[in-house]
Amino acid sequence: MTQAQQTVALTGAAGFVGRTLTRELLRRGKRVRALVRDRGRAARELPSRDPGLTLVAGDALDGHSPAELVAGADACVNLIGIIRQEPGGRTFAEVHTEATRVLVRACVASNTARRFVQMSALGVSGDGECEYRRTKWAAEQAVRASGLDWTIFRPSLIHGPSGDLMQMAAEWASGQSPPYFFMPYFTRWEHDERVPAGPTRAITPKVQPVAVEDVAAALAECLDRPETVGEIYPLVGPETLTWPRLLTLVRDHVPGSNRRLVPWGIPSEAAARVAGAARVAGLSGLLPFDRGMAVMGGQDSTASVDKVRAELGIDPRPFTPTFLAYASRV
Repeated sequence: MTQAQQTVALTGAAGFVGRTLTRELLRRGKRVRALVRDRGRAARELPSRDPGLTLVAGDALDGHSPAELVAGADACVNLIGIIRQEPGGRTFAEVHTEATRVLVRACVASNTARRFVQMSALGVSGDGECEYRRTKWAAEQAVRASGLDWTIFRPSLIHGPSGDLMQMAAEWASGQSPPYFFMPYFTRWEHDERVPAGPTRAITPKVQPVAVEDVAAALAECLDRPETVGEIYPLVGPETLTWPRLLTLVRDHVPGSNRRLVPWGIPSEAAARVAGAARVAGLSGLLPFDRGMAVMGGQDSTASVDKVRAELGIDPRPFTPTFLAYASRV
């Protein structure tokens, strides 16, 4: 079987990245078995009439769907993830770690799906400051210990006209969602190491947003490159921006925005304490962020694009011109 005829099992297929990756895989002549919760919704959002696409209705944690998904597949790409835990919903540990372990076991048992591609995140570590990163790290360790031919990707913020990042920023810019009077972002306090007793100062984090099309291209490309087995790739765009610059671009170019709104920094440490107290009080659902989002939001989300360029042959596109090309569709 040639690589162009690969059958790829895909989780998270109906999500933002999953929809783009499904189309990219099909464009490359691969067959896709997509795990979806809602077959009707997936049929509307995915190219369900393409003979190369098979929808598998189920859930990664329901006890039987993973085995059905990977049956006869040559590779599995796992995109399952959440950015926050909703009250009464599934936990980070369930979605990130346990679902990955179940998929890995299913691939090992299948004897065919030996190739495994895992979507992780920048900044993960076993002693990370928040559960999001710790559970993503634990998922990586399950993949690395599996004996499968694995590749791991760690993306920065992923952008595109239907992505959560741009939709959220556009709603702030148009006053459709709180805080209504400004466009918020997180800052962090740092000491000047050259002056041990000196004052702290507010630092505005930097980000390198990566286009969803480039993420999909990288994930698909690695399946055709055996040399990527056992490798970890950061996925970032080549353009580094501050949050105020990114939010100002959104405000100035999306339809219906209020150009009088300005980006406003919120100290991440204080926001994290408020979110932690809200969780203890059972009120976390009242905030638009949790402790982990506040902690991560105050940190840089940057990396080098060199490895992706050199080993995958992909030159990620810069944020500004890419965003301006689709701003009217956000």
